Amino acid sequence: MPTSILLDCDPGHDDAIALLLAHGNPDIELLGVTTVMGNQTLDKVTHNALSIARVAGITGVPFAAGCPRPLVRNLETAPSIHGESGLDGPVLPEPVIELDTRHAVDLIIDTVMEREPGTVTLVPTGALTNIAMAARKEPRIVPRVKEVVLMGGGFHTGNWSAVAEFNIVIDPEAAHIVFNERWPLTMVGLDLTHQALATPAVAERIAAVGTGPARFVGELLDFFAETYREVQGFDAPPVHDPCAVAYVIDPSVLTVRRAPLDVELTGTLTLGMTVADFRAPAPDGCTTQVAVDLDVDRFWDLIIDALVRIGDPE
Repeated sequence: MPTSILLDCDPGHDDAIALLLAHGNPDIELLGVTTVMGNQTLDKVTHNALSIARVAGITGVPFAAGCPRPLVRNLETAPSIHGESGLDGPVLPEPVIELDTRHAVDLIIDTVMEREPGTVTLVPTGALTNIAMAARKEPRIVPRVKEVVLMGGGFHTGNWSAVAEFNIVIDPEAAHIVFNERWPLTMVGLDLTHQALATPAVAERIAAVGTGPARFVGELLDFFAETYREVQGFDAPPVHDPCAVAYVIDPSVLTVRRAPLDVELTGTLTLGMTVADFRAPAPDGCTTQVAVDLDVDRFWDLIIDALVRIGDPE
């Protein structure tokens, strides 16, 4: 049976690939897509999500816009990586589907409460604001969620500061809430996603698919590669967010290690740092784990297969 997921995202080049992977893989039932500020403002990332839906031919799936700012802090976006649109590079088609009238937080709550307990996986690939708000507004969702698989953080690596990853540090209070709820949680952080590099060989495989969505991904990666080269010194760009979706599809793609996790909220130099306690075997009842190693070939096979299955819609 497919795994039922809600994808909470801020497209974003790697979010776009995550959405295509979720849509194109037969082992995923995409229940809904919610957007949150992050890579760009909420209106921009929401428009991007709807444009991606047109590229991939996604219909019959509710899309809802969520929180336009962090819980406490001022909005911070990432135009240096994702451009002024949040999805610079390809020409984005105008959306053909309309937003759900519900706020993203309510769509998350409604979906989890309407489904059988233990059947909905939350896959956040942006700031955790919507997920935290949903848990606070309706605490009954927490024991009903099968699992939270998030892209964010890192146990050794930061990118927006020396120790903090962007998705976490732009709303660390929301991350603190999500990390400390009693649901099973897997953190797919930079230590893992920096292994998911879109090398020239990968770009050739994507180009060989030859479809409109594959060309769209190629154009995304061209822009993404340039910004990562200029801003962070990468020879090939890491595609972070699809790693979380890949884990839901096939957990053997990632090697994980169980460990207590928390988020630093007060450090002058360490705000937003995700702290994994590896000092001893995880205590009984520990519900959190971190991804440490990626089967790179299997990961890219999943993405190529999804692009082939999507075909050439729009």
